[in-house]
Amino acid sequence: MSKILIIGGGAMGSAFSIPCLENNNLVTITEPYNKIFIKNLASKKKFHSSLKLNLPKKLKFENYSKNIFKRRYDLIVIALSLAGIDFIGKELKNLSIKTPLLVLTKGLKYDKKKKKLLTISNLLKDNYNVGNVSVLKGPCLAKELAKKNKTSVVMANKNIKIVKWIGKLISTKYYFTEFSRDVVGIEICSAIKNIYAMVIGTGQNLNAESDLFQKSVNEMKFLIKYFKGDSSTILGLAGIGDLYVSAIGGRNSKMGDFLGKGFTFAAAKKKFMPRDTVEGEQLAREIAPYILRKIDKKKIPLMYHLLKTIIHNKKV
Repeated sequence: MSKILIIGGGAMGSAFSIPCLENNNLVTITEPYNKIFIKNLASKKKFHSSLKLNLPKKLKFENYSKNIFKRRYDLIVIALSLAGIDFIGKELKNLSIKTPLLVLTKGLKYDKKKKKLLTISNLLKDNYNVGNVSVLKGPCLAKELAKKNKTSVVMANKNIKIVKWIGKLISTKYYFTEFSRDVVGIEICSAIKNIYAMVIGTGQNLNAESDLFQKSVNEMKFLIKYFKGDSSTILGLAGIGDLYVSAIGGRNSKMGDFLGKGFTFAAAKKKFMPRDTVEGEQLAREIAPYILRKIDKKKIPLMYHLLKTIIHNKKV
């Protein structure tokens, strides 16, 4: 029996708690941004409004404070949005926490001072001196995981023994884990697939979408190599696995469909998706200053064109 702390009570953090509890671990969820949300989850029913179900009764909830890190945990899971990574980095900085960290967050950050793109694990390590970071990515929809549908993910750490140990804590009969040393490749894939899901969505028919899927895979493979990852990672769960799930459904492909119909991003967002977060758009704005300036557009024409489309609010 191990003690697991999950930072982030959103859909993915809460869904992830379910396989963790299956193995008789003691699991606590804390939420830095929404105390009312945590209060509601701590009620008798433990109803999660995004997942539309009651979470297990033995799951514990606590209001967030920095003192929570003074307790002993065997694993700390970061399940915050990309916007929360800098916050948790500052909180963990110089605490000398030796507990293994597992990051579920997908995305990239542009460091304006260093003028380079950072993966989440590199951001935590380089900017906040947070080490011992593993990452978990792959085609995992939170609502399906919460229902205990069969799900496969991949975890990465240069020290493969660490992720194999984590795998024993969280793997179940429905939640399967694979392992990799290619931390960079896994993180690059899991971030940029949201942009390429939009690209594929613009196709408007299966023939065109299939063509865009194949070309997107080739561009993703190039970008993995560009950022010093293992290009074979594109063939795994974090690559075509996650791209497939994002391309056949979800908010990014939905937005891509509207772009393909001739709407600008702003017009489509306002008319059809006013309350939805489109992760691909957020990432596009984050990485555009680097991608458009540093990488030859002939190498990644689909990425280049979509970034221009979003940044300048142009039609496809």
